[in-house]
Formats: sequence, structure tokens, C-alpha cells
Amino acid sequence: MTYRGLTILMICLFLAGGLYVVYNAAASDPKADPEDIEITMYRGEGCDCCVDWADYLEEKGMTIIDRKVGNLPEVKQQYGVPGAFHSCHTGVVDGYVVEGHVPASEIQRLVAQQPDAIGIAVPGMPAGSPGMEVGHTEPYEVLLFNREKYSVFAEY
Repeated sequence: MTYRGLTILMICLFLAGGLYVVYNAAASDPKADPEDIEITMYRGEGCDCCVDWADYLEEKGMTIIDRKVGNLPEVKQQYGVPGAFHSCHTGVVDGYVVEGHVPASEIQRLVAQQPDAIGIAVPGMPAGSPGMEVGHTEPYEVLLFNREKYSVFAEY
């Protein structure tokens, strides 16, 4: 084999290895098909941003069951949502809690990865989060939580 042939072979092997790494990195962050996701959303009467969040998720292909309740704090307590994570609505999907204005992609990732957790939350109502589009965006985190601890699941 000539020096040129060897160089071309090495370049091809290098590129093939790079493609392998890129493909496996994408495969290691699976997301569930949004059409397979059904979320029950609990909310109080007259909350427009809750409806906006539900509309956003439906536009992404998810199914939303809208439950208006008069005892939203009891729902949050029943599902184990820490007080510091409360928002204006609580969703339930595949046994997980989705608290607040969580992006669709993070719900898909939660359902696909099935972590050992109670759920995910976007505490409060940050501007720019889904359903809270108000012309500007503030940075926010999606938190993965259980009864003892939490960690950052995603940053926006």
C-alpha cells in the first residue's frame, strides 16, 4: 500500500469513528413519540397560561386531559410535589409528575428514560417557558425530583 493509500484509509477510519460517536450520542438521549404521550393536567378554574401550555403540548402531538379542580394544593400533595416546586398546574404522565411549564422535549425524554424519580418541574412561572410566552425569556431549569433530592434535568 502506498503512503497516499494509507493516508486515505486512515482518514476514512477517522471519519467512520466520528460518525459512530455522533450516532451513539444521539441514540443515548432517546425521546418518546409525542403521539404516545397522554397527560392528565390538573388546574384551577380560569388559568389561561395552563390552557396555553396544554395547547402547546397538543401542537407537539401529545394528548391532554384537562381536569379543573378546586383543591389543587391537595393534588400536588397527593403526587409528592415539593412546595418550592409548585406552579399553576400539575400534570401526570406514565406515573410521573410534570409540574409547571415544562417543555415537550423534556416530557418526551422523561417518558423514554424512565428515571427513578417522582417527576420533573419548572418551578414558578418563568417568562418564555411554554405557555408563558410574554415577549421576553428568562433563564429557567427543569428539575428532576424525588422525595429526598433534586437535580437539573435541563436548562433553558
